[in-house]
Amino acid sequence: MQFGYGMGPDTSWMRSELTEIGVRELVTVEDVDNVFGNAKGNMLLVINSVCGCAAGNARPGLRLAMGHSKKPENIYTVFAGQDKEATARARQYFSDFPPSSPAFAFFQDGEIKAMIPRHRIEGRTAQEVSDDLVMIFDTFCS
Repeated sequence: MQFGYGMGPDTSWMRSELTEIGVRELVTVEDVDNVFGNAKGNMLLVINSVCGCAAGNARPGLRLAMGHSKKPENIYTVFAGQDKEATARARQYFSDFPPSSPAFAFFQDGEIKAMIPRHRIEGRTAQEVSDDLVMIFDTFCS
Protein backbone atom coordinates (compact mmCIF):
# COMPACT_ATOMS: atom_id res chain seq x y z
CA MET A 1 0.00 0.00 0.00
CA GLN A 2 1.06 3.53 -0.59
CA PHE A 3 1.07 5.93 2.28
CA GLY A 4 1.48 9.59 1.47
CA TYR A 5 -0.14 12.98 1.34
CA GLY A 6 -2.65 14.54 -1.03
CA MET A 7 -2.60 18.01 -2.47
CA GLY A 8 -3.85 21.05 -0.62
CA PRO A 9 -3.15 22.71 2.71
CA ASP A 10 -0.63 21.21 5.11
CA THR A 11 -2.57 18.44 6.80
CA SER A 12 0.44 16.49 7.98
CA TRP A 13 -0.29 17.13 11.66
CA MET A 14 -3.92 16.05 11.18
CA ARG A 15 -2.71 12.87 9.55
CA SER A 16 -0.01 12.21 12.14
CA GLU A 17 -2.56 12.51 14.96
CA LEU A 18 -3.92 9.24 13.60
CA THR A 19 -0.82 7.52 12.22
CA GLU A 20 1.00 8.03 15.53
CA ILE A 21 -1.56 5.78 17.21
CA GLY A 22 -1.30 3.07 14.57
CA VAL A 23 -4.01 4.10 12.11
CA ARG A 24 -2.99 3.24 8.55
CA GLU A 25 -3.72 5.66 5.74
CA LEU A 26 -5.50 4.64 2.56
CA VAL A 27 -4.60 7.24 -0.03
CA THR A 28 -5.50 5.54 -3.32
CA VAL A 29 -8.47 3.64 -4.70
CA GLU A 30 -6.24 0.57 -4.86
CA ASP A 31 -5.43 0.90 -1.13
CA VAL A 32 -9.13 0.97 -0.31
CA ASP A 33 -10.00 -1.94 -2.57
CA ASN A 34 -7.14 -4.04 -1.16
CA VAL A 35 -8.38 -3.51 2.40
CA PHE A 36 -12.07 -4.04 1.68
CA GLY A 37 -11.44 -6.85 -0.79
CA ASN A 38 -9.64 -8.84 1.91
CA ALA A 39 -11.65 -7.68 4.92
CA LYS A 40 -11.54 -10.14 7.79
CA GLY A 41 -12.35 -9.47 11.41
CA ASN A 42 -13.11 -6.09 12.93
CA MET A 43 -12.17 -2.87 11.19
CA LEU A 44 -12.68 0.79 11.95
CA LEU A 45 -12.51 3.29 9.12
CA VAL A 46 -11.89 6.89 10.15
CA ILE A 47 -13.00 9.50 7.65
CA ASN A 48 -10.59 12.27 8.58
CA SER A 49 -11.34 15.91 7.88
CA VAL A 50 -9.88 19.39 8.17
CA CYS A 51 -13.05 20.61 9.87
CA GLY A 52 -11.86 22.06 13.16
CA CYS A 53 -15.25 22.04 14.85
CA ALA A 54 -15.76 18.27 14.53
CA ALA A 55 -12.44 16.70 13.51
CA GLY A 56 -10.75 18.53 16.35
CA ASN A 57 -12.60 16.19 18.71
CA ALA A 58 -12.81 13.12 16.45
CA ARG A 59 -9.07 12.47 16.34
CA PRO A 60 -8.50 12.99 20.11
CA GLY A 61 -11.64 10.94 20.78
CA LEU A 62 -10.16 8.03 18.86
CA ARG A 63 -6.87 8.43 20.73
CA LEU A 64 -8.76 8.08 24.02
CA ALA A 65 -10.73 5.08 22.78
CA MET A 66 -7.52 3.33 21.71
CA GLY A 67 -6.64 3.01 25.39
CA HIS A 68 -9.64 0.72 25.90
CA SER A 69 -9.06 -3.00 26.38
CA LYS A 70 -11.29 -3.92 23.42
CA LYS A 71 -10.63 -2.40 20.00
CA PRO A 72 -10.69 -3.39 16.34
CA GLU A 73 -7.86 -5.44 14.89
CA ASN A 74 -7.56 -3.06 11.95
CA ILE A 75 -7.94 0.70 11.86
CA TYR A 76 -7.63 2.68 8.64
CA THR A 77 -8.27 6.23 7.53
CA VAL A 78 -9.14 8.14 4.40
CA PHE A 79 -8.86 11.91 4.30
CA ALA A 80 -11.96 13.64 2.92
CA GLY A 81 -11.13 16.63 0.76
CA GLN A 82 -7.51 15.54 0.42
CA ASP A 83 -7.46 11.96 -0.89
CA LYS A 84 -10.71 12.44 -2.79
CA GLU A 85 -10.70 9.31 -4.94
CA ALA A 86 -9.83 7.03 -2.00
CA THR A 87 -12.54 8.63 0.12
CA ALA A 88 -15.14 8.28 -2.64
CA ARG A 89 -14.24 4.61 -3.09
CA ALA A 90 -14.40 3.93 0.67
CA ARG A 91 -17.85 5.51 0.83
CA GLN A 92 -19.05 3.04 -1.81
CA TYR A 93 -18.58 0.28 0.78
CA PHE A 94 -21.18 1.89 3.03
CA SER A 95 -23.30 3.75 0.49
CA ASP A 96 -26.50 3.38 2.54
CA PHE A 97 -25.12 6.17 4.74
CA PRO A 98 -24.87 9.74 3.45
CA PRO A 99 -21.34 11.17 3.06
CA SER A 100 -20.11 12.60 6.32
CA SER A 101 -16.75 13.85 7.52
CA PRO A 102 -15.36 13.42 9.96
CA ALA A 103 -16.98 10.08 10.70
CA PHE A 104 -16.26 6.56 11.92
CA ALA A 105 -17.48 3.40 10.17
CA PHE A 106 -17.14 0.04 11.92
CA PHE A 107 -17.07 -3.21 9.93
CA GLN A 108 -17.03 -6.94 10.67
CA ASP A 109 -15.73 -9.09 7.82
CA GLY A 110 -16.35 -6.20 5.42
CA GLU A 111 -19.97 -5.60 6.50
CA ILE A 112 -20.80 -2.27 8.11
CA LYS A 113 -22.14 -2.68 11.64
CA ALA A 114 -22.05 0.84 13.09
CA MET A 115 -21.57 4.41 11.96
CA ILE A 116 -20.75 7.57 13.89
CA PRO A 117 -21.47 10.45 11.48
CA ARG A 118 -20.39 14.05 11.81
CA HIS A 119 -23.57 15.12 13.64
CA ARG A 120 -22.62 12.69 16.48
CA ILE A 121 -19.15 14.29 16.68
CA GLU A 122 -19.72 18.01 16.13
CA GLY A 123 -20.32 19.96 19.34
CA ARG A 124 -19.28 17.02 21.53
CA THR A 125 -16.13 16.55 23.57
CA ALA A 126 -13.33 14.14 22.74
CA GLN A 127 -14.42 12.09 25.76
CA GLU A 128 -17.99 11.84 24.45
CA VAL A 129 -16.71 10.74 21.03
CA SER A 130 -14.48 8.20 22.77
CA ASP A 131 -17.43 6.91 24.78
CA ASP A 132 -19.37 6.26 21.55
CA LEU A 133 -16.41 4.41 20.05
CA VAL A 134 -15.88 2.36 23.20
CA MET A 135 -19.57 1.37 23.16
CA ILE A 136 -19.07 0.04 19.60
CA PHE A 137 -15.82 -1.71 20.57
CA ASP A 138 -17.51 -3.36 23.56
CA THR A 139 -20.39 -4.52 21.36
CA PHE A 140 -18.38 -5.96 18.48
CA CYS A 141 -14.79 -6.61 19.60
CA SER A 142 -13.64 -9.50 21.77
